[in-house]
Amino acid sequence: MKLLKKVFALFVFPLILSTCAAQDLEADIEIQCDDFYQNSHQTGSLEVSVEEEFTINLCSNASTGFQWIEMAVISDPSMLEQTSHEYIGHPEQGDPPPPGTPGSQLWKFKALRGGTSTLSFEYGRDWEGGEKGAWTFNLTVRVK
Repeated sequence: MKLLKKVFALFVFPLILSTCAAQDLEADIEIQCDDFYQNSHQTGSLEVSVEEEFTINLCSNASTGFQWIEMAVISDPSMLEQTSHEYIGHPEQGDPPPPGTPGSQLWKFKALRGGTSTLSFEYGRDWEGGEKGAWTFNLTVRVK
């Protein structure tokens, strides 16, 4: 039972909190840098309706040379469609933000038909010899 409580405290609870906080930023799923520092390979799930749009907001720091892949890997592209992807700096950090200041990357998706699909994201340095998969996020999406 103690192990279950630790797993919940370390992995599930932060994801629940970040998902709740994400609604203030108009994101359905948001994962902060601190969450990735605790566990570099995050997972989650989301349920949406056909034709519904949803967003994924993941911490990012371009000044480190790391970035998320631009196009999410969609296990069933006939079910989910990526409609946009953009880097977002945080307004309270100034424009331009100080070097080394993290921002986030935001993806928007649309549910096309019912079923279950997985979205996969990878954070790394994309040049030859660069570190790949330093952080990952896999999201199971159920479309009803």
